[in-house]
Amino acid sequence: MAVVGPVTERWAPEQAGPVHENWQLAAPIGPATDLWALGALLYRAVQGHAPYPEESTAELVQIVCAEPPAFAEECGPLRPVVESLLRQDPTERIDFEELRGWLRSLVRSAPEPEAGLHVVSAPPAETAHSRLPIVRRRGELVRRRRAGLPAHHGRHKRGRAEPARSPRSLGRTLLLLILLALAGAVAYAMFFLPKNDTRDSGAADRTGTAGDASQAPPAGSPDVSSEPRPEQTSPESTPGGSETDGGSTETQSNVADGFTLRKDPEGFRVAVAEDWTRTPRNGSGQVVYGKGDFELLVVPGRDRSSEFGDDPMVYQRDSEPELAPYRASSWATSSGLKTIEVGGRTMAEGQFTWTGAGGELFVRNVAVLIDGRYHVVQVRGPEAERDEVSRLFEQASATYQYTR
Repeated sequence: MAVVGPVTERWAPEQAGPVHENWQLAAPIGPATDLWALGALLYRAVQGHAPYPEESTAELVQIVCAEPPAFAEECGPLRPVVESLLRQDPTERIDFEELRGWLRSLVRSAPEPEAGLHVVSAPPAETAHSRLPIVRRRGELVRRRRAGLPAHHGRHKRGRAEPARSPRSLGRTLLLLILLALAGAVAYAMFFLPKNDTRDSGAADRTGTAGDASQAPPAGSPDVSSEPRPEQTSPESTPGGSETDGGSTETQSNVADGFTLRKDPEGFRVAVAEDWTRTPRNGSGQVVYGKGDFELLVVPGRDRSSEFGDDPMVYQRDSEPELAPYRASSWATSSGLKTIEVGGRTMAEGQFTWTGAGGELFVRNVAVLIDGRYHVVQVRGPEAERDEVSRLFEQASATYQYTR
């Protein structure tokens, strides 16, 4: 009793009763006792005080046995949870499975912060430095001198203390000297050593083998032009359906094993899994590729910025029809929202979850503004297959090109 003290979380009614009678701690009754403690903790955290007065242990245990707890009026959506956990009869408290589902529903329906929309700038370094504590180097300790001893012994007195250089400062000096030596060696090699690569390339030109594909440098070499050669470009696909298309050399290099670059008759290229099937453009302007529980939705320029605004993040969050199930679901979450600008184009990306007809979905989405129209690339799959959804999405979003 003296050690625990008047703490509401410790004295559930089934434990406080025997204490009230003979001042002996009762044995724990079961898991319901822990649920009482959780309810008292949530009440304290949200409302700022315990549900019972805690001036003395004797008074606390008497009130717990005789009176119900205070109403959790300021707990908001948590009120029914807290009041169910603080019922005096342990058999009437909700069980763990019901509690887990209840809390999970509350967390998922809670509003998400608008990540990526508003950025708070940090104060300047010189302003923040004045408020930071002084960090001492290792070994610089302030020691108290022992009582009764003078500050300095006679033979160790000096007129002025000489500063000692720490091992860390010596190490930094040595590291700086090594880096300077390496930089000098690299500069010497660049400016004074003979350039073998130029002589070799000239010899290759004289022998006439520079154009041979078997001796050409790899695609990632700096000597290879980023523009595709005529023999690397594939013929245009027929307008009757989607065909495999090589595209540019740069696009081909982005396609991983197990994927193929498809040129769609709706005017775009995108990398999809090799065994996926295509569904023609539907009434919502979506072209769907998929297999099993996974789907790739492509919307090539259906919505105009003149109607929905020129901010892709606002369009994705408030207007994009492909995310309408997310906005309508009470079991939805979002994360990783960010705005990206590449090559004069602006895009908004995010990760979303919601509960669909087949269960809980994990969705990766990007909305790109191209020539005044929004293009959407979205991959959906089971929430348990997040890694696979991300792998499919990264291939599709990295290779999407509008060809019209």
